[in-house]
Amino acid sequence: MHDPNLHIRGVFLVTTTVVIGGGITGLSTLYYLQKEMNEKNLDMQLVLVEGDDTLGGKIRTFSDGEFTMETGADSIVARKSNVAPFLEELGLSDQVVYNATGISYIYNEDGLNKIPADAVFGIPIGLESLVQSELISAEGKVEALKDFYTTNETFTMNDSLGLFLETFLGKELVQKQIAPVVSGVYSGELNDLTIASTFPFLLEYKNKYGSIIKGLSENKHIYLGAANKKFISFKNGMSVLIDRMEELLADAQIYKGIKAESVEKMDKRYIVTLADGRKIEADYVVFSNSSLQAQELLQDNQLAEDFSQLHTKSMISIYLGFDVPDSQLPSDGTGFISVKESDVLCDACTWTSRKWEHTSKGRRLLLRLFYKSSNPEYARLVRLSEEELKSVALQDIAKSLGLTAEPVTAEVTKWHENMPNYHLKHREIVDSLELKLEQGYPNVLLAGCSYYGVGIPDCIANGERTAHVIVDRLLQK
Repeated sequence: MHDPNLHIRGVFLVTTTVVIGGGITGLSTLYYLQKEMNEKNLDMQLVLVEGDDTLGGKIRTFSDGEFTMETGADSIVARKSNVAPFLEELGLSDQVVYNATGISYIYNEDGLNKIPADAVFGIPIGLESLVQSELISAEGKVEALKDFYTTNETFTMNDSLGLFLETFLGKELVQKQIAPVVSGVYSGELNDLTIASTFPFLLEYKNKYGSIIKGLSENKHIYLGAANKKFISFKNGMSVLIDRMEELLADAQIYKGIKAESVEKMDKRYIVTLADGRKIEADYVVFSNSSLQAQELLQDNQLAEDFSQLHTKSMISIYLGFDVPDSQLPSDGTGFISVKESDVLCDACTWTSRKWEHTSKGRRLLLRLFYKSSNPEYARLVRLSEEELKSVALQDIAKSLGLTAEPVTAEVTKWHENMPNYHLKHREIVDSLELKLEQGYPNVLLAGCSYYGVGIPDCIANGERTAHVIVDRLLQK
């Protein structure tokens, strides 16, 4: 391992790459850089700078007694093609657990209503799924049939997802069944999200099959295969992934608990100044932290124009564990998403002990509630203390599930202004940033969920692409 302090001004010893941000994208970038370095026998120094005391970013597992909880992401989408090979390469295949199958609900003024099992993000896979929906009126189902006989002549990947879906599936199906589910995954309103940044395959299906529903039906093995095991976690929680990646990064110098304070251009290289006064000279710099943090580090007015147009949202996550059996919930359910008109304040509630058996060793009930900044009540909620928030969550559980027991454990996590929110001009802004960086800051690269996809598989793939870009440039010198 090289000592980054040897790479001092005026003495070029080895190519140095500094990755700022130790979340899943930053770790993936380093992992693939190290892999390429060893396979191609490259002389490269790898440095990771993370301001927190632990790596992982939004991935962090903690335990309290028999309960296992996640402060951020609780799973990985299993169907993404890069997931299984990556986990096998890391030697984690034997640690994988899948979500328990079950019905998801939408909670509205009528209480809990089942989302059809044969649906992808609330979108029916076939006529039977549409007909069986408890959430849509007969008129709404008839309106959705226009998907089978209307053609797409105008929509492109950069258009509004909400407008696209309403045009072909009708307003009622979108607003009552699809929008609550999609908004539960992406922080934003459907009309403000692009097709490209969410579900590009839906446009491809519409163009290829003439129908969104038919396209999903023809490809249902992708979404409903593997016994409906759609999500992956690990026996001891999501941090297993982070710990394993850190363990494998033997050739990297990792700084934890030390923030990067500035990145300054010097000739053809860069000076990364850390909070402890240390200065690292780098040939390549990767910003895998948030867009807000990247903007602060670069302090460039031209870049700030674009950075300021990237939107973020906030969220509060509340876990509540109870000394009551998990079986007290509806036997076939794994959670609900609430609509705006309901009598609860939460946006969603996951029945964690039901969905993930490893999170409650004694099969006692563990619930997780989400409150998003798009919620009209969020401005008030975010100012509440943890005890007050726990009280709000308990009221929501009493209304929605009829549960009035006192919790034996509780955990509140506030994610403030660090949940990326892709709007209609997101891709255009990222393209502009990339161009300006290429012109003004060669070999400074953006990476991560602020720009290129919010899912863990997307972040891993983005880290791999970023590593390949650096290696390709290095080999061309």
